[in-house]
Amino acid sequence: MRTNYLLYLLTIFVGLGVSCQKVEKINKNNREVIRLTDQWEFQYNDTLANQWEQVTVPHDWAISMPFDQEIDKQDVIVLEDGERVPKTRTGRTGALPHIGKGFYKKSLYFSKEDQQKKVFIQFDGAMSHAKVYLNKQFVGTWPYGYSSFEFDLTPFIQFNQDNLLEVHLENKSLSSRWYPGAGIYREVRIVKTNPVYVKNWGTFITTPQITASKGNVNIKTSVENKTAQAQNIELIQSIFFKNQRVSTSTKSFKLNKNNNDIEIDLEVENPQWWSIETPNLYKVVTEIAVGNEIVDIYESQFGFRTIEFTSDKGFFLNGKPLKFKGVCLHHDLGPLGAAHNLSAWKHRLLKMKEMGANAIRSTHNPSDPSLVQLADEMGFLFVAEAFDEWEIAKTENGYNTLWHDWAEKDLVALIHRDRNHPSLIMWSIGNEIREQNDPNGAKNAQFLTDIVHREDPTRPSTAGFNNFKGAIKNGLADAVDIPGWNYKPQKYEAFHKDHPEWKMYGSETASTVSSRGEYFFPAKEGKHKIRPNLHSNSFDMDFPNWAQTPDREFRAQEKSDFIMGEFVWTGYDYLGEPTPYNEQWPTKSSYFGIIDLAGIPKDRFYLYKSHWSEEKVLHLLPHWNWEEGQTVSVHCYTNYDKAELFLNGRSLGIKSKDASTLYDTYRLRWDNITYEAGELKVVALNEKGEVIAEEIKKTAGKPNAIRVEADRYEVTANGEEVVYATVSVVDQNGIICPKADHLMQFEVEGQGTIRAVGNGDPTSLESFVAPQRKAFNGKCMVILQSTKEEGKMTLKVTSKGLSSSELTINTSNSI
Repeated sequence: MRTNYLLYLLTIFVGLGVSCQKVEKINKNNREVIRLTDQWEFQYNDTLANQWEQVTVPHDWAISMPFDQEIDKQDVIVLEDGERVPKTRTGRTGALPHIGKGFYKKSLYFSKEDQQKKVFIQFDGAMSHAKVYLNKQFVGTWPYGYSSFEFDLTPFIQFNQDNLLEVHLENKSLSSRWYPGAGIYREVRIVKTNPVYVKNWGTFITTPQITASKGNVNIKTSVENKTAQAQNIELIQSIFFKNQRVSTSTKSFKLNKNNNDIEIDLEVENPQWWSIETPNLYKVVTEIAVGNEIVDIYESQFGFRTIEFTSDKGFFLNGKPLKFKGVCLHHDLGPLGAAHNLSAWKHRLLKMKEMGANAIRSTHNPSDPSLVQLADEMGFLFVAEAFDEWEIAKTENGYNTLWHDWAEKDLVALIHRDRNHPSLIMWSIGNEIREQNDPNGAKNAQFLTDIVHREDPTRPSTAGFNNFKGAIKNGLADAVDIPGWNYKPQKYEAFHKDHPEWKMYGSETASTVSSRGEYFFPAKEGKHKIRPNLHSNSFDMDFPNWAQTPDREFRAQEKSDFIMGEFVWTGYDYLGEPTPYNEQWPTKSSYFGIIDLAGIPKDRFYLYKSHWSEEKVLHLLPHWNWEEGQTVSVHCYTNYDKAELFLNGRSLGIKSKDASTLYDTYRLRWDNITYEAGELKVVALNEKGEVIAEEIKKTAGKPNAIRVEADRYEVTANGEEVVYATVSVVDQNGIICPKADHLMQFEVEGQGTIRAVGNGDPTSLESFVAPQRKAFNGKCMVILQSTKEEGKMTLKVTSKGLSSSELTINTSNSI
């Protein structure tokens, strides 16, 4: 189905009086955008079999396939992990069959009227080494799977008939350090324009001066003229806030053939500032008129805000100091794989917002363009990262093979795509790059920094350095505008003393590992702790050799006003990199996440929430099902200063925050408690000793029933929206059974389908797409997806020996 969304928008804007020219301009089918989602055919690896399956795009071909420890097995020395000898890693890239070739094809019809158009195809990302063909003719290639790109299809089109679009992809072995995904995993569009048009990413909007009463807006616009001769045009640029025009300009220009750059200045009275609390967004609508016809309309988004990075007082947003409470996010969506889904990303960012996070670092590659858009809308600061590897290899077939031909193209594409977003504050040109060890490594850092300065002078370059000695000695820390430090809280003060001019932040922090619901006693620090059951402690005190606990980073941040904040590794678990169990099988996903792979918060969520959020937190751990007489540790993650612990009504003592001891600064601890079944209760106390909050953990009885809860109960009926339904095993009193591992069966009726399932267990090899899943420590997740028809979808969950449960989700086009 074809749509003309911008044509529809034009009718709205004309009604609002967008154009101020004396003669009314006539819209001449100016720009058409068509999302290519349905009716793709896909084939994996074997082109001779001629077996094609129908798929929708975005699509990840590997996520539905079985795990295999032999897939992309890597014998490598990982210098970043402090290794000095090769080790065999089985689940480093997720153990899913993403290695190989994927072939996509789709029929496209272009009418006789399209002969007057320019026709482009746009990819938000395709993994990887994309080659595009139309009617068996080679159109173009873009190898970096994370980059967005566009090709001109016009010369290859056969008009008034069907055309065969083909996309060939290849993922090579030894090309990634994590699960990269496979396929056309981000959106694809056809864009039709008239021969005079605004280029893709063709506006660059800056706000050089902002006061409470006036905001100056500078707009640089790249306009293409693909007609046979120069054209006289009118460029009409209007600024809108909440669909109300607040400024406009109309100027005449003579366009030469091909590309023309035009610069216009506008003013907005009483600008509404963009901030984390008030993410106000403005829109620039650019119209091009030739004669009496509007031939193109192009939209761009921006916001009014100021950013300042200082070497002594940290970061300032709109003149006010602000610490980064940030998380690093990989690009996969856990059980959904790498296939982009906007509603899933929104769900994730809502959880990060709930936790108190205010910043995102897209690691270690360009994100989907919608992620920075969501950051704009939801009020997150954003650090866009381009590369994990430069010229010196981390993996044999990694970005090093593309560096010389593609580094500038990929970085420019990222900057041009995202530079109008007010949430975006820094361009990260690299993460833990091996050039830190190279005496000549600074030249590559300077090369990329120069591109940043050329393409966007309004934002600084940065990079995440883990080898501080090499980065400083070899000049890389000086080659970027803002050095970021990975896992160096103990060095912040020394860096500042030796280099007081540096502006700095924690680009990657903590790397604490944990498995949801797994507790090991006594609760104490475990450095690169390996346990027989392949799990890490949910007391959040386990960490790899290079890393720390959250508490250590909290303390370093509080002592260092000059450090602008932190980006925790990571907000969510992701596929691949199962540290510290890199050599063990079965492990295939990370333990680093604050939230597990399925989307269920770990205890650590509440530790960060208690430190970052304004909301009061009183979170008690562990669960209360142990062996009688067993010695257990009890911790409370809280932003209350004092609390008392009771076991079956008997006081176990009052604990207060104590800054003289690291782990009593940010949590309350009762160690060496003798377990007895019943009720464990913690009560927060004010200065007068009065109870102001409480939380209770009770011993669960035998598993009796299933409880299912959704993150929302109304969704849009567009065939894309997802719902996260958490399934819990409970006893007859509704208490979660913390060790239950029952196999859950899922069935959906009505206007919905099962999109994916998961349970957050890094050692589970169960299918992500089967209509069943074992509970892990009492819980699992089923992700539902709407159809394109309005109505209801009902999920029913059953398991042998348990009372079943169900929930109903309304689907509507009016939401």
